[in-house]
Amino acid sequence: MKILNKNKSKKLSLLIVHLCCVLLFGVSASFAQSPEEKGKEVAAEVDRRDSGFVDLVTEMTMTLKDKGGRESARDLRIKTIELEAGDKTITVFDTPKDQKGVALLTHSYKDKDDDQWLYLPVIRRVKRIVAQNRSGPFVGSEFAYEDINTPQIERFTYLYIGEEMCGEVTCIKYERYPIDRFSGYTKNVIWVHKDEMRYAQIDYYDRKKSLLKTLKFHDYKRYINKLWRPDFIEMHNHQTGASTRLDFYKRVFGQGLNEADFMSNQLKRIK
Repeated sequence: MKILNKNKSKKLSLLIVHLCCVLLFGVSASFAQSPEEKGKEVAAEVDRRDSGFVDLVTEMTMTLKDKGGRESARDLRIKTIELEAGDKTITVFDTPKDQKGVALLTHSYKDKDDDQWLYLPVIRRVKRIVAQNRSGPFVGSEFAYEDINTPQIERFTYLYIGEEMCGEVTCIKYERYPIDRFSGYTKNVIWVHKDEMRYAQIDYYDRKKSLLKTLKFHDYKRYINKLWRPDFIEMHNHQTGASTRLDFYKRVFGQGLNEADFMSNQLKRIK
């Protein structure tokens, strides 16, 4: 009888261990994320780390370089206000003379297509940029109109790829796919620095699913103790050999901007 009791006790212990393993596996499986969910989680964390600036005025130089290496430069300013429904941005050119006063107003939204208006001082006309035209180049640069807006998390679907080295640091790699049927891209492949969750590189694939452009971010600095911003970024077009570089030489946060500063009827009065 004693031997039988020992056998029963041993079987009971094995059964308990088995049940515990099944339960633990079931619980962990229920919390396991799909690559789509994890990709969106990474994108949301990147967005969270980049938020909280309230408003910002940035001054920069845009340098255009063609395939042959010829360059032309422009000075511009960007004003941005951070809103719950989506950021609003105004980009204004100060030089060269023939583009002075050209302004682009962008209203980004989480739940619908963005709105964009372009002001051309030569004809004193505000032109609405329709969705079908937002994949076109912005004032001859390698940035499209759709690149100028703030990417809203809800406007894409995602796919987590994994981790890999970006030079000497570890990056998280994921893909995002525009929901907008008029987007010029089928997907963006994105690398972000794992520690600070800031952009390192974005590859843009065109409607034929071919690599079109690469945007790289360089020389980050930290502002207001929490926000990382690059000193310059460069967009290279693999299909034409042209590139556009933005050098940021001034950033001022907390200027007290409000929504009234970002109305289309204000574009003609911008200085």
